[in-house]
Amino acid sequence: MIRTRFAPSPTGYLHIGGVRTALFNWLFTRRHGGQFVLRIDDTDAVRNRPEALKPILEGFRWLGINWDEGPEVGGSCAPYFQAQRQSLYTDAALRLLETGHAYPCYRTKEELEAERKDAEKAKKSYVHRGEHRNTRPAECVRLHKERATVIRLKAPEDYTVVVDDLICGKVEVRTDVIGDAVILRADGRALYNFATVVDDAAMNITHVIRAKEHLSNTPVQVLAYQALGYPVPKFAHVPVVNAPKSKDKLSKRKMKQFMTPEVIAQLRAVHAVPTEASDEEIKNREDLNPATVAFYQALGYLPAALVNYFGRLGWSLDDKAEIIPLDQMIANFGLERVNASPASFDPEKLLWLAGEYMRMLPLVDKVNGVIPFLRRAGLVGDTIDEATRSKIRQVVDACGDRLKIYTDVLQYGAFFFRDPVYDPQAVQKRLKKEGAPQLLRDMEGLLQGADPFTATQLESRIKDFCEKNGVKLGDVNHVLRVATTGVMIGPGVFESLAILGKEEVLTRVKTAKGI
Repeated sequence: MIRTRFAPSPTGYLHIGGVRTALFNWLFTRRHGGQFVLRIDDTDAVRNRPEALKPILEGFRWLGINWDEGPEVGGSCAPYFQAQRQSLYTDAALRLLETGHAYPCYRTKEELEAERKDAEKAKKSYVHRGEHRNTRPAECVRLHKERATVIRLKAPEDYTVVVDDLICGKVEVRTDVIGDAVILRADGRALYNFATVVDDAAMNITHVIRAKEHLSNTPVQVLAYQALGYPVPKFAHVPVVNAPKSKDKLSKRKMKQFMTPEVIAQLRAVHAVPTEASDEEIKNREDLNPATVAFYQALGYLPAALVNYFGRLGWSLDDKAEIIPLDQMIANFGLERVNASPASFDPEKLLWLAGEYMRMLPLVDKVNGVIPFLRRAGLVGDTIDEATRSKIRQVVDACGDRLKIYTDVLQYGAFFFRDPVYDPQAVQKRLKKEGAPQLLRDMEGLLQGADPFTATQLESRIKDFCEKNGVKLGDVNHVLRVATTGVMIGPGVFESLAILGKEEVLTRVKTAKGI
């Protein structure tokens, strides 16, 4: 059975690049009927943040990337936190000492640095070989027991490590350029290259699908597998995700540029940030950085759209398909179609894809989706009665394709649920324009007489007025929109008036006349 794993470190929020790698593991496993393991690499006590684990697990669950074994799920290979598996690493390292595949090393940092500098002066590659490399195994065990120190893996002499990578192709590395790697620190803690080998073997991982930046670690890990007598899994190293329009790896620093005033305003509207926080403080929030999944969850992206986008980020079904339903993606995913070159993250394409998924969503699901965001913005209460739900349904329907993510309802429809907040520029451009005050007075009388107060009736009456009085329909629409909504953008004017209702529209027109 195929078994894959993803092993995030709880040092921060779930990163886009990590999600893409985890998704590739998950898709590959699901296609082949295997099992996907989630393991937490929490061996770095200095950088680990226990509070970071929750958003990682919640992020995967929100995306629908469920795991077969791991935290909060359990499994036969527990525990799934590396910090709780230290005894396994210690036992494995001692076994390598006993079999002559490892040795204790007493060189100090200063001595190692001096060796490195000597190699640089001689213009040679620095490859460390310790003084106890050829000491008998029994003596190595005795020395380590008497004085705990680092344990190094002995790289075999005159040997070529071959990695048949399923994405990058064959990689060959001679051991004369591989130093004897430290596998256990003096305090007993295992290093990543060793801990991951012990865990992958213990958890029967058959395919290691991970970021390409780990390819340089693979030869040492292969040597560790061989020394321990473990079967070597198949490797597939996924190229990095680059920042938009850049050859640099996608990073939180690079993605801060997409925290535009409009995006920050949306985050403020749903109270995702403190009211008193400055724009710069919000830009520096790790949990709201566009390089993290939490950012897209806060803005109301559909998780299915993100999964589709991440799945296409470096993998293709064919030469043209962009919208790929999850079941189709699972049925066709293969490592042979993963591009060996870096993928480039494109926020505009992601937003377009989000809009396509939103467009396909049934109206009732859109209504249920926007309600939490309307509630967070204080526009509706905790209890949604039928009248309020009906209004929300009309607003969502009127927004149409403008609604790409759930927080768009705040940009295009907030005025339906509160008094209009008049944009000074809109007022100056539309309501202070020559002839606009008289036009507003004319509209007040026309609207008063409209019965029934429906979009169709209003459109017919206003068009007749324009034809009889030689007025441009656009001028009327602009005046009515700003007078009743306070802004220059939103759903169709006639639909908006009908949703607001005659009484509310007349009240707002009266207010606008006094501005």
